[in-house]
Amino acid sequence: MKADRAHEKSLGSSRVTVGVLDSGVDDTHPDIAPNFDRKASASCLGGVPVQKDDAWRPVAGESDHGMHVAGTIAAAKNGVGVTGVAPGVKVASLKVAEPATGMYYTEAVVCGFVWAADHGVDVTNSSYYTDPWLFNCKTDADQKALVTAVTRASQYAERKGAVNVAAAGNASTDLAQDEIVDDSSPDDTTPVPRTVKTKDCLDIPSQLPGVVTVSATGAKGIKASYSNWGKNVVDIAAPGGDSTAYQTPAPPATSGLILSTLPGGKYGYKAGTSMASPHVAGVAALIKSTHPKASAAQVKALLYKGADATPCTDPYDIDGDGTVDAVCVGGKNKNSFYGAGAADALDAVTK
Repeated sequence: MKADRAHEKSLGSSRVTVGVLDSGVDDTHPDIAPNFDRKASASCLGGVPVQKDDAWRPVAGESDHGMHVAGTIAAAKNGVGVTGVAPGVKVASLKVAEPATGMYYTEAVVCGFVWAADHGVDVTNSSYYTDPWLFNCKTDADQKALVTAVTRASQYAERKGAVNVAAAGNASTDLAQDEIVDDSSPDDTTPVPRTVKTKDCLDIPSQLPGVVTVSATGAKGIKASYSNWGKNVVDIAAPGGDSTAYQTPAPPATSGLILSTLPGGKYGYKAGTSMASPHVAGVAALIKSTHPKASAAQVKALLYKGADATPCTDPYDIDGDGTVDAVCVGGKNKNSFYGAGAADALDAVTK
């Protein structure tokens, strides 16, 4: 992403805040503490924002997902651990994942977007889908209500100036095909397999209007084995890591995964579009730092314009067994694997 070269020119502005809608952020971590925005942080569990007792933190036994995301965005450039894509910006924790189950329910997600909008957050990152439905179908009254609620909240945040970035998902699925088999929903009770029509059924928030949808690439710069894709669904691509069985990194790297912060001052590796999305959120934060008066629409336009055009990987045989594993469609400047291309941090601070 050329982030190292970008940092020679700018680390990002401390006036820019990225809100992490996730499982919580440990603001005592040495790589997070220098950049943490307490005023913009809250727990939104149950749809009610709470700031007391550091409610935005993950407690022992809870998911470390949000911490990993936060470090990718804004881990401080302080000679310790890792450095985020935008190590000079602020990061806020909007805790929206249930502690016991890790579920991201609608009321918490809506609260997260609204809180972000009302507290000056410039970029939000959503590395999840809204439970319990992998796809919410507008032909069903209850699921339509969930789509409507999250749409209103995310668009409210965008009207207030926030760029909303979200992960495309890890099911290795073409989200643009006419029909998809969903055999994992509802995921908080007993799943009932169903075939959904993509024109009516959405993965939210990633497929909502205005949201920047991010696919993942591995160490070789091609679509990660697990990453979803889709023409006119994926907007941009970024590093999410992949197994070394599929994409082996160049030495001295030993893992094809993404290294970032974990609670308790620790660090660890993860892979997923969950890891790709915060890379893009960090680039968006750098753009907002460079162009502080830019609207959300203008930041997104610069994000796509600055992306490195990436042609389709054709044929895409990620495991090398002679069978095509996914089909990419589109041209060099916009296609179903990489959208506008690979996110570029250097362009974010120079153009």
